[in-house]
Amino acid sequence: MMVILLLFLPILGALATLLFKNGAAKTVALLFAVAELAVAIIMLTKFVPDATTQFAVNYPWIASYGIHFKAGVDGISMIMVLLTTLLVPLIILTTFKQQNTKPALYALILFMQTGLLVVFTALDGFLFYVGWEAALIPIYFICALWGGADRVRITLKFFIYTFAGSLFMLLGLIYLYLQTPGKTFDLQAFYALNLDLPKQSLVFWAFFLAFAIKMPVFPFHTWQPDTYTESPTPGTMMLSGIMLKMGIYGVIRWLIPISPLGFDKWVPLVIVLCVIGIIYASLIAFNQKDGKRLIAYSSIAHVGLIAAGIFAWNVQGVQGAMIQMLNHGINVVGLFFIMDIVSSRLNTRDINQLGGIAKVAPRFAIAFLIIVLGTVALPLTNGFVGEFLLLNGVSQYSIWLSAVAGVTIILGAVYMLRMYKKVMQGETNAITLVFTDIAGSEKAALGIICALIIVIGVYPQWILHISEASVTNLIDQVNQKILIVK
Repeated sequence: MMVILLLFLPILGALATLLFKNGAAKTVALLFAVAELAVAIIMLTKFVPDATTQFAVNYPWIASYGIHFKAGVDGISMIMVLLTTLLVPLIILTTFKQQNTKPALYALILFMQTGLLVVFTALDGFLFYVGWEAALIPIYFICALWGGADRVRITLKFFIYTFAGSLFMLLGLIYLYLQTPGKTFDLQAFYALNLDLPKQSLVFWAFFLAFAIKMPVFPFHTWQPDTYTESPTPGTMMLSGIMLKMGIYGVIRWLIPISPLGFDKWVPLVIVLCVIGIIYASLIAFNQKDGKRLIAYSSIAHVGLIAAGIFAWNVQGVQGAMIQMLNHGINVVGLFFIMDIVSSRLNTRDINQLGGIAKVAPRFAIAFLIIVLGTVALPLTNGFVGEFLLLNGVSQYSIWLSAVAGVTIILGAVYMLRMYKKVMQGETNAITLVFTDIAGSEKAALGIICALIIVIGVYPQWILHISEASVTNLIDQVNQKILIVK
């Protein structure tokens, strides 16, 4: 029943939030988000880090079509549950100093949380698809209602991209359903199918298009920079911190295990696309003046490395992806919050107009620096172990691709540190002189983010231990299927 509580508590919170006005609504939303985090922590304390599925529920839903409400948690899912339940209260907390935030915003965030958690726990293909679409609807309204001046066009582009990808996945799910002997959407039944290479290739691309758009992977990324820039900051945080991990998780849980032969055939092309995305996004980020847009391209580069680590399909690469999904979520939410603070105080995100903020806001400067160092993977920060494992994983597939990815990581460090220098160092000017230091909820949110960056960086093993058995078991299963055919 823990999974049921995990999935439906945010819906209850969303409905409760709508009963209150602005100030009280955000408090109610935060309380429900913290309660959801408490449920996840209780699950973690009871979780046994082996390869089994735990806290499972399985209820007939539309039984005549083989559809069940079947969900559960293994080590891979547990990391995603922790990511979601940790970031949602942080995202809500970052809005506490914003004026005129509507109760509907918090209701949509909590409703979206349910969709995300359904995706990360679903063991039935139809339920997975419902969660996938349920997470898309709230973020569409968040972006369309509270985004920037060009929000209508940008949000429509984002919706068309992601919905089109989802339709390909739906076709793939229906095809798999028709191939199962008992006509079911059960994940294990999909795993047990013995489709030939042409059929698995079709399934591979049906799922890959949906997941690649969501991550996004080059060249399916074109919706992302505009959407991240035009969305309100809470929406950008939900998109970058959690929602893009739906695609990464989908690759691990659904795409590769269901179509191992298709994966084996097409992985050379896909992993090259991932590395191209790292290079492309890093080079584009160098030329960005808008701090929010720079972070958006930085996110594409980081996700490209995570995807490359997964498609390398070894323990180091996938384990690196698991911890780096958590780390990226923490770091990118911190970066977008930093830029939101700058924008709300100074009415600009142009980094060339800024400078000297460290002199008037030392606490803000320290928090910003810690988040940047985590993002560029300084040793003893959270990003280091993830990127180390990812590069090691990619190197086992191709030392040359790993070398190229490693060089672009260096480029990432250059443009992130350059952004910090432009914003924080030098002399104050007429714009930055009035900047005030962080306090209250801002200080609390950034304090939690910085603490997580340091704690995970110093001792990452507890996170890696959660997913290790599940990752190893899944990799062995897929590799065995490939070896049998070869």
